[in-house]
Amino acid sequence: MSNKQLVVVTGGTKGIGRSALEAFGQQGYDLFTCARNQADLDELKSALEGKFDICVHTLAADLSQHEAVVAFADAVLALNQSVAVLVNNTGVFLPGEIHTEPEGNLEQQINTNVYSAYHLSRKIIPLLKQQGHGYIFNICSTASITAYTNGGSYCISKYALYGFSKVLREELKPFGIRVSSVMPGATLTNSWAGTDLPEDRFMPPEDVAAMMLSAFNLSPRSVVEDILMRPQLGDL
Repeated sequence: MSNKQLVVVTGGTKGIGRSALEAFGQQGYDLFTCARNQADLDELKSALEGKFDICVHTLAADLSQHEAVVAFADAVLALNQSVAVLVNNTGVFLPGEIHTEPEGNLEQQINTNVYSAYHLSRKIIPLLKQQGHGYIFNICSTASITAYTNGGSYCISKYALYGFSKVLREELKPFGIRVSSVMPGATLTNSWAGTDLPEDRFMPPEDVAAMMLSAFNLSPRSVVEDILMRPQLGDL
């Protein structure tokens, strides 16, 4: 059993998830992450353990599946390490309008974007309460507060995730567990692969991770409830 604290990030091989792992790994925290692709996880583990003096744990898991969420949570708890941070980052974006989008868009995005965070948090929170401390970051979106055409079920799922995050904040106040809702606008991640827009029109994912680390490093007497970020030139 390591005496280091653990930072748990779902969907950690790309984008904001990977940047969060880099940021906390640089601070010396052990890491645990999951993604669907084992080769991507192997590359991540090798890269981060080669860069920092930490242990990186990985598990191939599709968190749109309830059984996979439970398996990931059980693997985290089996380490018997203190968990400093949980980042609910796993997500999927399927464009479309509510009245015309393909059947199943809503279910897939609710399963991935909302249920994964709900069920994983429920499994990890008892440990955080026992510790008397911990931090949960829920990666929401500007789509959690601003509806837009072609956002369809994605907006529904992100509004729901924001509601989940706000309720969790209220519930966990008495236990020394801080909760932040992170709402980034257009961020240069795989969600924008193939776009013709220039790179400087997007926020770098490292900026989102830096804001999370900054919030985490405040005293336990303070919490940043909402982290709302947009590209300098505004939403796309």
